Amino acid sequence: MATMKRAINQLHQPTAVKHEPTKVSGINHVDVCSAYNKKVEIIRETEYPTLIGTTYLDHAGTTPYARSAIESWTRELTTNLFGNPHSASASSQLSTRRIDDIRLKVLKCFNANSEDFDVVFVANATAAVKLVVEALRDQHCGFWYGYHSDSHTSLVGCRELATKGSRCFEDDQSLEQWISAIPHQGQEDHYPSLLSYPGQSNLTGKRLPLDWCGEIRKTAVRCSKQIYTLLDAASLVSTSPLDLSDAAAAPDFVALSFYKIFGFPDLGALLVRKESAAVLLQKRYFAGGTVDAVVSTEESWHAKTSSIHGALEEGTLPFHNILALDHAMAAHTRLFGSMTDISRHVRYLAKQARSFLTRARHANGVRACEVYCDFEPESTGPIIAFNLKDSSGKFVSPSEVEKLSIVKGIQLRTGGMCNPGGIIKHLGLSSEQIRSNYGAGYRCGGESNLINGQPVGAVRISFGAMSTRSDLESFKVFIDEYYIEHNVLRMFSSIPDLQAQSASFFIDSISVFPIKSCAAFKVPPDQQWLVTPKGLAWDREWCLVHEGTNAALSQKRYPRLSLLRPSLDLVRRKLIIYYTLSGTNDQIEIDIDETPPTVINSGRTCPNDTFRLSRSKVCGDTVPVHVYTSPSITKFFSDALDVPCCLARYSRTGATRSTNIRQPRSPKSSPTHTSKQPTSPSQLMLANESPILIISKSSVNELDKQVRNNALGSGLNDAAIKPISPDLFRGNIVVAQHPILQPPEPKLHSLLANTLAKPNPQSSHTHPHCHRHPLHLPLHLLLPHRLQHQQAQHAHQTTPVHPLSASS
Repeated sequence: MATMKRAINQLHQPTAVKHEPTKVSGINHVDVCSAYNKKVEIIRETEYPTLIGTTYLDHAGTTPYARSAIESWTRELTTNLFGNPHSASASSQLSTRRIDDIRLKVLKCFNANSEDFDVVFVANATAAVKLVVEALRDQHCGFWYGYHSDSHTSLVGCRELATKGSRCFEDDQSLEQWISAIPHQGQEDHYPSLLSYPGQSNLTGKRLPLDWCGEIRKTAVRCSKQIYTLLDAASLVSTSPLDLSDAAAAPDFVALSFYKIFGFPDLGALLVRKESAAVLLQKRYFAGGTVDAVVSTEESWHAKTSSIHGALEEGTLPFHNILALDHAMAAHTRLFGSMTDISRHVRYLAKQARSFLTRARHANGVRACEVYCDFEPESTGPIIAFNLKDSSGKFVSPSEVEKLSIVKGIQLRTGGMCNPGGIIKHLGLSSEQIRSNYGAGYRCGGESNLINGQPVGAVRISFGAMSTRSDLESFKVFIDEYYIEHNVLRMFSSIPDLQAQSASFFIDSISVFPIKSCAAFKVPPDQQWLVTPKGLAWDREWCLVHEGTNAALSQKRYPRLSLLRPSLDLVRRKLIIYYTLSGTNDQIEIDIDETPPTVINSGRTCPNDTFRLSRSKVCGDTVPVHVYTSPSITKFFSDALDVPCCLARYSRTGATRSTNIRQPRSPKSSPTHTSKQPTSPSQLMLANESPILIISKSSVNELDKQVRNNALGSGLNDAAIKPISPDLFRGNIVVAQHPILQPPEPKLHSLLANTLAKPNPQSSHTHPHCHRHPLHLPLHLLLPHRLQHQQAQHAHQTTPVHPLSASS
């Protein structure tokens, strides 16, 4: 929460790609952190306009594409007719010729001789891996499988097809010991074995020795064993050269994705060493284009095509994407030079970023960042995984970092990065913890990356060919401004009188958000409102769900939700939704008393039913909802958002959503101590984490003052500084203090505080807007964030705060 307080403060003919790659026989992948390419700063605006106004640091996921490559590809498509390659027509033959030429260019891209290697086009690196293991699975005797712990999930999943067993090598040493022991392994093993590992970890950027492949082959041949090697090069080749000129030392199979190198097309490849191709050609399944003759009636017989790629490329190739690859490779070389140049450029940026994160300290000397790097920085790529810590040494949630980075226009990645072995190793998680966390509701890609104060994911940044120093500086400023504490905070020696100070607080305004992620409805100052165990009446009782995925829409993904302005007419009992954009004014009314029946029979919904029962994904939870079946309601929201969606209402008869409010721990307790105090489950409707969000107006005013002073100090014009309003935080209740009653210190305010609001147990009312209930608020949530731990033992008590009449 304290972090969020600071958040508001602040052409061309296609040619082959030129390479100067290193040999595959060593771990030294060319890179010396020295050559920053200043030319990138010049071409960014014209070639990468999509990067204007943003800091893109997720090149390990995919890198942006060059505008000139798209334009060049479009020109070729609009001036030529390309047909299906499986034909003899002129247009088909043109496609075939271009594909053959591009296939050769891909081999040259990796210094691979066409006499030694073939290129099999697939959807992506995962598809390439799957092709290899499915072929080995089809061996009559099965196969054994080994993989490195730094492997991507796509490599880990291959173990499920290994009928002769599998092994995960936890580190480089254990794998090297296995290689040394190959001559001493049982001679009776006549089934093939496959060893796979990544050329570069997609989590930490660690680069693994490429000479393992040659060592394994040399030893296997000497011992007459069938051992194949599969190199996942998707991460490595995105910014580094790969030299396959020595076929004897090269991997048998190399999997890669071109969109990680060039940004587009969405295409991958499997590079196959021809001497090892026979094992792939025993794949049982065949499809159109992979066979020369087939008998489909009297007997099961077929003859596969003679070429390796012809026998493995099933169905019609994505020939338009392959054409795009030619233009992408050409533009990439023209803009950035060789892959060696790119590698030096990104290694320079990564070295600076890693050094900054490693040295980052809070004012009290506590390290602000834990960088996951247990290897020599010289043997790493432009990928950095880390987690942040506050000045007390506690981890900051990676999800919080991601959300704040989105606000600041910085694009990075958080979570497990599809690298389960790396996450277990660097975060110190056990298999039991992984299963326990899953049982507790944690899912990869979920809202929270902290469980019991410990991270189950990380923050990852990665650099690409078009990254610049300004990207690096933006990231450093972001971390320094929001996650490094430069001042030593004063701690109070005595506990303030909470009872006396609570009298100075009153409710300034109340807002409800009838439809999740849409605009607020401001409760009129003279209106009384019911507080229920699930929050304010009518708050987040509806949501909009995507028709295809059934997931609830959020503003983060669909910003136009903010243009939908709900209003509650409690006299007419209507929910009115207004939509205004570019002169378009539209509205629709929903009957708020029209609720689903207590029981809806399973099966198809009758044509006259107002609702149909469905299950929607809300903040990681699967929630039963009642979807409105009216075509006019669906059309209104779908047209307004330009998204196929439906209006849904929370099902009161389904499973109850709940969250546990973790009580603060006393600073006197051990850092590793877990409180045994029971937590109170908080019932939720469609809110993210808690039924009610409280905003302190005093805090917002102080924040506005700080932002204004900082902006003026930076030379901004006063008129250009937008005032900060409590509305920015989308809170339900804004609390304020009477100026004449405000105590001199400590300043009692908190930027954001989630709390439960419970109705007065002595009152009993049935109408949701006729009576006001006193709010029972845990007052420790009104304390400054850093006082919560100091006052923990006193803050557990709840005291009623009697709101005065709301004032505007």
